[in-house]
Amino acid sequence: MGRDWRRQQQRDYFFRKAKEEGYRSRAAYKLLQINQRHKLIHRGDIVLDLGAAPGGWSQVAAKLVGPQGTVVAVDKAAMEPLPGVTFVQGDLTAPDLAERIRTLVGGMVDVVLSDAAPPISGVRVRDHALSIALAQAALRVAQALLKPGGHLVVKAFEGEDLPAFLAEVRRHFRSVKPYSPPASRRESAEVYVVAKGFRPEPESEPA
Repeated sequence: MGRDWRRQQQRDYFFRKAKEEGYRSRAAYKLLQINQRHKLIHRGDIVLDLGAAPGGWSQVAAKLVGPQGTVVAVDKAAMEPLPGVTFVQGDLTAPDLAERIRTLVGGMVDVVLSDAAPPISGVRVRDHALSIALAQAALRVAQALLKPGGHLVVKAFEGEDLPAFLAEVRRHFRSVKPYSPPASRRESAEVYVVAKGFRPEPESEPA
């Protein structure tokens, strides 16, 4: 990575704030802002964090659920241990992931989070398509694991496939809103799909 990137990181307010406050990544503030706005995570909840490494979102989730709650973090990459967080090394697209999590927590979960993103190539169309594929995988995990009324937050990149993805999510949740938290960089193409009120049986298409 070049000097310009490092200088940008050093100047970045949320990057500095994360260092000062002990969060593993600036992304922690995105989840804090999402939760403050949409009230998704509560004390005692069971939360699944997909694409969790290095652990910023898991740190926030663990604080929000408290000692009575449960946070399970999943990532292909290894992650340093976090207090109050159980780590599972695995791929969020793996077909057996939902069953592994269900066995681990002894049932279903209240909230599924996914801040997963593909390796950025700089080719916008390619990056967008890969991000939607990851978002769809997170949606499948949520469908398999969420309690009725549960919530999902999933990152996607803006582009031509986003409206179709939003339509699919709306078939399964009572409320679906795209949201860009203030902690997202201005130049970023990312958007967070905030879906509340999971319905295990999707709404049928109108005749």
